[in-house]
Amino acid sequence: MDYSAHFAEALARLRDEGRYRVFADIRRRRGAFPAAERFGTEGTREIKVWCSNDYLGMGQHPAVLAAMHEALDTAGAGSGGTRNISGTTHYHVELETEIADLHGKTAALLFTSAFVANEATLSTLQKLLPGCVILSDEKNHASMIAGIRNGGGPKQIWKNNDLADLEAKLAALPRATPKIIAFESVYSMDGVIAPIGAICDLAEKYNALTYLDEVHAVGMYGPRGGGIAERDGVMHRVDIINGTLAKGFGVMGGYIAASADICDAIRSYAPGFIFTTSLAPAIAAGACASIRHLKVSDVERTRHQERARTVNRRLKAAGLPVIDNPSHIVPVLVGDPVHCKAVSDTLLDRFAIYVQPINYPTVPRGTERLRITPTPAHSDADIDALVAALGTLWTECELARGAHVVAA
Repeated sequence: MDYSAHFAEALARLRDEGRYRVFADIRRRRGAFPAAERFGTEGTREIKVWCSNDYLGMGQHPAVLAAMHEALDTAGAGSGGTRNISGTTHYHVELETEIADLHGKTAALLFTSAFVANEATLSTLQKLLPGCVILSDEKNHASMIAGIRNGGGPKQIWKNNDLADLEAKLAALPRATPKIIAFESVYSMDGVIAPIGAICDLAEKYNALTYLDEVHAVGMYGPRGGGIAERDGVMHRVDIINGTLAKGFGVMGGYIAASADICDAIRSYAPGFIFTTSLAPAIAAGACASIRHLKVSDVERTRHQERARTVNRRLKAAGLPVIDNPSHIVPVLVGDPVHCKAVSDTLLDRFAIYVQPINYPTVPRGTERLRITPTPAHSDADIDALVAALGTLWTECELARGAHVVAA
């Protein structure tokens, strides 16, 4: 077998379909976000980032940076090992305490990312609960899908946020069968929000555990940044909450928050936790500072929501096909992978605006889109430039305009 030719053919297929991913080589500038430097063959150029998941700009917050500098100077660069082998520093203990408090749970468990947290927890839960059926929302993230697949147990897929479909599947299962309803609060590619309270009603009715991914909500929703479940007053009804220390909190890492017994069971049985080097102390300290700040400050959340509404309104007024949703995410439908990448490339090369194209398999074919994520740091002038550039490209590329699109 010609291995090189095989890999080259696989990559060629991606390029032909317009799905080959090119990473923009950029360097963010502390204090100037969303401005960044783009590195290219002709040197560097200033760009404006419109697709960052540092949703609140906490990656440059003075309190976060100060905590990271202090931890780096005090404890050094690395943690020293896995959590079991010298890698549980006091910074990790403090961070888990803050996370548990954030979500009103008795315990929390840190992971190197929310992907690892989802994969390790969901796969381990199935091994700890023989015969457990996972009822997974059809739009769940790849990390949840990986965890469910690696758990090896039975699963059922229910239609996105469709309570009738979920209840029909729950009702068909014996009450004594262990069941976990796995879903997300904010689906990150179209911004739709799950009816968490109603899902909890069904979980209680049919004796199921609830597993909620709040990755695209923690820090940004709720009076203390606990996510959509906190905003809706149902956080205490959710059994296991998954979150990230990136995105809303602006640093790195992931976690689960749950009862002490659940967290201890995952800590004791999940290979993805046991055999992974723990987060660097400086990262844990920065994340802890970010959570503490956002528990008491609503300034970032208020400005974030205002900026998202403004961008949404301005793009609709310009006749661009915004996928309507109630969250902070502003997707603009293109509907073709080649055009989607071409628009993204031209925005960056010609207008110095960075918006990543979202193509299959992240979204279904025919729903390719630009995913715009306004932050508190985007100015009115930034918004003016974005709207003008997109309007120009939509005309030049003869892309469909019209009324906004309702998320499917």
